[in-house]
Amino acid sequence: MNRKLFCEISPFTYRLSMEKGILKRHLQDLLHKTRFASKRSETSLPVTVYRHNSLIRRRLGNVNMQLQENKATNLALAVRHIDGLLIHPGETFSVWKLIGRTTKRKGYKEGLTIAKGQPSQGIGGGMCQLSNLIHWLVLHSELTITEHHHHDGLDLFPDFGRQIPFGTGTSISYNYIDYRFRNDTANTYQLRLWVDDEYLWGELRAAEQQPHTFHIHAENEFFSRENGVVYRNGEVFRDTIDRETGRCLTSQLIRTNHARVMYECPPDCQIITIPADSSAC
Repeated sequence: MNRKLFCEISPFTYRLSMEKGILKRHLQDLLHKTRFASKRSETSLPVTVYRHNSLIRRRLGNVNMQLQENKATNLALAVRHIDGLLIHPGETFSVWKLIGRTTKRKGYKEGLTIAKGQPSQGIGGGMCQLSNLIHWLVLHSELTITEHHHHDGLDLFPDFGRQIPFGTGTSISYNYIDYRFRNDTANTYQLRLWVDDEYLWGELRAAEQQPHTFHIHAENEFFSRENGVVYRNGEVFRDTIDRETGRCLTSQLIRTNHARVMYECPPDCQIITIPADSSAC
């Protein structure tokens, strides 16, 4: 029998471990003297690098739709802290440095969260959708991603109107599981974020045109059954394209997926059975 981790003993020890992680991150940031982006402007920079939107109220398995309604409230509150943000050369973007703790006192409600690989709920739930959208914008830029966490190799929900490749999402939890990127260019970037009745919208803008465009795509996608367990497989590539010639300069593998499927696959889903002495590739 495996011994429990300290954080797994009780809700109290879990909370204690979480607060320890929060304090540790504060100390790390203080010691490293990172220059965090904080200045905002209501005037949009002239160049649109990339634009995207994502549906707020999505059907995710058997998840209570009220949590999706609450998420709409949470996202509306959170984007106010980021919209218009300027990321100057040498500055680092941090989700949590800008949003802070998502508490009931600030107006946040219970939304969908992921705990121990399972759907759960908590105050401020739904922030992953915001970091997902920002990450997708950043992937289409010259910015350098410095911190990015995945959902531990799990495919938690069946696809519902998926627009972007599986495996390009993010996992965040205040404040020690963050999403961060740094501006290592000479260009200044800006995030514009807003919500309407249906969608979370985002634009990444810049002072000057980028020399490259980027295309993110999935290849070799399939479902496999291994020792009775179903997995979702695939690879995600990021192509760098010269803006003037349209020529693909590089194609970089940025994610290999081998995620355990946590839902019942539909009858029409084709699943390849992998022998016990083999592995998916």
